[in-house]
Amino acid sequence: MKYIFLLFISVYTVSCSRAPKKDSSRTGKRDEILKNIVPPKISENTMLITKFGAVGDSITDCKPAFDKAIQTCKEQNEGKIIVPPGTYLVKGPIHLTSNLCIELQKGSKLVFGTNPSDYLPVVLTSWEGTFLYNYSPFIYGYQLENVAIIGEGIIDGNASDSFAKWHAQQKESQLLSRRMNHEDVPLKERIFGKGHFLRPQLIQFFECKNILMEGVTIKNSPFWCVHFLKSENITARKMKFEAFNKNNDGFDPEYSKNILIEDIDFNNSDDNVAIKAGRDHEGRKTATSSENIIIRNCRFKGLHGVVIGSEMSAGVQNIFVENCTYGGYCKRGIYLKSNPDRGGFIRNIYVNNVEFGDVEDAFFITSYYHGEGKGFATDIRNVFVDSVKFRRATNAAIVIQGFPTKKVRDIHFSNVTIDSAATGLSLSNTENIVFNNVIIGKEVKVPSHVK
Repeated sequence: MKYIFLLFISVYTVSCSRAPKKDSSRTGKRDEILKNIVPPKISENTMLITKFGAVGDSITDCKPAFDKAIQTCKEQNEGKIIVPPGTYLVKGPIHLTSNLCIELQKGSKLVFGTNPSDYLPVVLTSWEGTFLYNYSPFIYGYQLENVAIIGEGIIDGNASDSFAKWHAQQKESQLLSRRMNHEDVPLKERIFGKGHFLRPQLIQFFECKNILMEGVTIKNSPFWCVHFLKSENITARKMKFEAFNKNNDGFDPEYSKNILIEDIDFNNSDDNVAIKAGRDHEGRKTATSSENIIIRNCRFKGLHGVVIGSEMSAGVQNIFVENCTYGGYCKRGIYLKSNPDRGGFIRNIYVNNVEFGDVEDAFFITSYYHGEGKGFATDIRNVFVDSVKFRRATNAAIVIQGFPTKKVRDIHFSNVTIDSAATGLSLSNTENIVFNNVIIGKEVKVPSHVK
């Protein structure tokens, strides 16, 4: 059944008369953020990976060649490693250095090995919002500056028959990591790796500045695809994802800021972009919000388009989703999720000129994710949605679920059209939900009259 709710919602906790301020403040904020996002300069000190012993035959282990080439770049204080066409097997992680560019030329592919012991010793990382020591991400940068991964080649985690299968065995270690978080166990005691089953990320930049990712295709990740952790000044553009293992999020910015994600073709079995900021006690203690993130001109396909949470305890703010469309089905379009274990805040979220096709839910905002948690309700407010279209929501058009002691408030919808929805609105524990030119279902025009 289709609905239009403009009259109905004005009777309840919703106002139709208070339209959001026009865009000048939004575009001004966005443009100020863009001034602080500058890609790193690419070194002209080029070196061919095959000169260091790499062979693109899909058989030769090319990790020693990458290690040697990167060490040479470090000694020379900069370098650009060119990977020509071919399939390069890499049995173990690539650990990056500062002032480095890796260019994967068209026709080149990095394929990572499947032996877990090759990704030891453990490194400092984070797993689902908790800092710990674990298997190395396959491409890992820690405390670096000026790093680029560019080109038209492919980065293939090759994990579907190895690390990805650990999902079924991870629960014990997952719960242990969460206990260590809640109990503030010293970081030096949080040693995972061998004997545990926490899958490593494919690519992680940790405490890095001035990052560029451009052009490459990401496939078959063991866990999250690209994790920006406590990093800033990041540009990711013209990339493609073909990542279908469990938890194969596209981009996961966490405790990170000043990020531009643009012109991306997503195709992920999980979230396309999932903005995070730490989990529970540790996130609140770290108190470094994820902020100033612009997502534009992208094509969404996968589980969810843009997600904030659920690990967001340090807060998320100043997020812009603009001029995006869809490349295929998404379960949910825009999804903000937290629960009262998290705390923190979600605020100043702007969604403008975005279009989706069929989804389960168009907009879903919840303070009670998984129906669990207590003591630290999240403050969710100041969300502005303008000029957004959906073809069909098989479940619900707009769902907003606040918490009894901390309502979701000041959410503005303008010029929103959802052609069909099983349920139009579901609002609970909300305040000042504003609608201006919102149509859910078939538009009602001239009223009928008695003949």
